[in-house]
Amino acid sequence: MPSFNTVRSLQRGLEVLTILNLHGPQKAQQVGELTGLPRPTAYRLLESLASLGYVTKSAEDTWLLTLKVKSLSAGFNDSAWVTQIALPAMTKLAKQILWPIDLVTFDAYEMVVRESTHPISPFSLDVGMVGHRLPMLDTAAGRAYLSFCPHDERTAIIDALSRSDRPQDLMARNPEAVERIVSRTLKLGCGYRVRGFKSQTSSFSVPIIHDNTVIACLTLIWIASALDFHEASSRYLDAMRNTADEIASAMTAGSKDSDADVF
Repeated sequence: MPSFNTVRSLQRGLEVLTILNLHGPQKAQQVGELTGLPRPTAYRLLESLASLGYVTKSAEDTWLLTLKVKSLSAGFNDSAWVTQIALPAMTKLAKQILWPIDLVTFDAYEMVVRESTHPISPFSLDVGMVGHRLPMLDTAAGRAYLSFCPHDERTAIIDALSRSDRPQDLMARNPEAVERIVSRTLKLGCGYRVRGFKSQTSSFSVPIIHDNTVIACLTLIWIASALDFHEASSRYLDAMRNTADEIASAMTAGSKDSDADVF
């Protein structure tokens, strides 16, 4: 018969997994504070979960969920890919090119910054972007998503935006203007913003496509007075595309590994 201590350890381990799922990557001390456990106990639980493959430790000493957690429940929140796959790839590239990079996803006819390397960029003007909501038609990420998503989805988004009362959506009522944006985006191979929404910066954005779906956009932001759009895209567009492809490939591999764990 299992001892009470064994059952209690299981309970605490599940609490740790729940905290990481709800709050994202955390240091051992933060896990302890959020669970009410002493830091040494939290650390031992994290190490045990890591040995089983359910959590991993980042270079910044934060602990995060792995995709193996998906095998525990069909209801697992797939946002784990943001911290486990996308953020490390973004951070690696950002350390090379120094300009900040945002990971942006579509939500309720706006774009939402899910992760960002602004905190580690020496050239960032916008620290604290995670969680910010951005307009579709006046941002590089919104234009990239709109242009690279399936035609039926694009039509539905434009229709919804055209009926919006928000000032940032008024351009949707001009079909010719929207078509020019989509055509130029597809020609460039990236969404674009030359000042406009943020007057001090410019940006371009590439789609991350997984299972034939645009799941997010990867946006590079630079100070407009430092580089023009042509120079920035010539220097960094290929690297951004490669990183987007790397993220998509890792997600495909992770999904296959999770399915193998289940079956």
